[in-house]
Amino acid sequence: MCSDIGADVVIRAERLGKKYRIGDGTKRGQYGTFRDAMARGAGALYRGAANAVRCRLGSRAPRAEEFWALRDVAFEVKRGEVLAVVGRNGAGKSTLMKILSRVTHPSEGRVAIAGRVASLLEVGTGFHPELTGRENIYLNGAILGMRRREIRRKFDEIVAFAEVERFLDTPVKRYSSGMYVRLAFAVAAHLEADILIVDEVLAVGDAEFQRKCLGRMSDIAGAGRTVLFVSHNVGAVARLCSSAMLLEGGRILRRGTPMSVIGDYLGGARSGAPLDVRSPNYPFVLRSVEVLDNQGRHRSVLASHRPFRVRITYELLAPMRRLRIGFRLHAEDGTVVLTSTDCDSCGSQVSNAVAGRHAAEAEVPANLLNRGRYYLSVGVDVPMVSVVLTADRAAEFTVEAVSGMLADINDARLGVVAPLLVWSSGPDRT
Repeated sequence: MCSDIGADVVIRAERLGKKYRIGDGTKRGQYGTFRDAMARGAGALYRGAANAVRCRLGSRAPRAEEFWALRDVAFEVKRGEVLAVVGRNGAGKSTLMKILSRVTHPSEGRVAIAGRVASLLEVGTGFHPELTGRENIYLNGAILGMRRREIRRKFDEIVAFAEVERFLDTPVKRYSSGMYVRLAFAVAAHLEADILIVDEVLAVGDAEFQRKCLGRMSDIAGAGRTVLFVSHNVGAVARLCSSAMLLEGGRILRRGTPMSVIGDYLGGARSGAPLDVRSPNYPFVLRSVEVLDNQGRHRSVLASHRPFRVRITYELLAPMRRLRIGFRLHAEDGTVVLTSTDCDSCGSQVSNAVAGRHAAEAEVPANLLNRGRYYLSVGVDVPMVSVVLTADRAAEFTVEAVSGMLADINDARLGVVAPLLVWSSGPDRT
């Protein structure tokens, strides 16, 4: 990192690249936390046992592969610019934010940054779990290079914004994820850094807090400071940002106005298109996400009065235990309509899957969705252990109202869902 850039430019990236190794459960050059070290240690034990079994069976361990999360990325950000970074999960957004936040180093290229950077990348980043909320405020301010009196001047504002007064002297390891994010955002947004970087972590908070955060970022931008905002909420991107950048496959696909980039982003997902989204730490590959009508045919346009199915196809390169598959259904503006996993119909049980190709399906009932465009984001995890993979905007489709009188009713309806409710009317006999 260096700062040899002009007065109007605060960030300049030149031929930036980040390489990981996948297939052996490790990442070269990754940033480390105690939690990550524990996970890697457990993974090493698993891989050691698995290799011993392979040796007895005469099979060979899977070869590690190189994976470029970013490649040949070059851009500039001007002072006072509010830049949205959008793209599907796996596009390289979080990797780029970690490099800009100095959490990890690039494998090639360089970044020049002028000014102090405050970032909020994920729950837990930048906080010491054993320290109290009060102590972490001062710790983060010191990391930003602020004097103690500067932090003290902002302290009451931070606490009031985060709404954690009662728990200020409690170790943050006992905070809920929502409390954690509220305090972390309040610290990052109030300690007067020149550049604020906010990843999708705001989705953890409730709707009211998200509105507060967006308002605060608008105030920061209005004061002439620079904001980098990673979000799948295209409505927030359109309202808050002055420019946007679309990443795909670790490269910049487009840079322009928010609406032009959002148009490319929304049009980029196609139901049923072949995928090759690989988990960096598990032998899991997402192969396709399809939307099927009630006859089992692939569709990009569905009738509102008929059920449809979501089919997720994936490949396991090795056996996996306790695997859970799920998806989120989003409206076009990013609103989450519903979330479902394959555990919904089997209680707390989860699958034990052998190596090979698999498919998971869920049926969405008829007369549920209003007319409009929707997209699906897929999530895979080992419950209470780790996230295996996420794929945002893995498929997109449109719902149209049926013909006749019902179409006229649906045309005038507001809301994401449009169920046909059972009504009765008559004299009140209560």
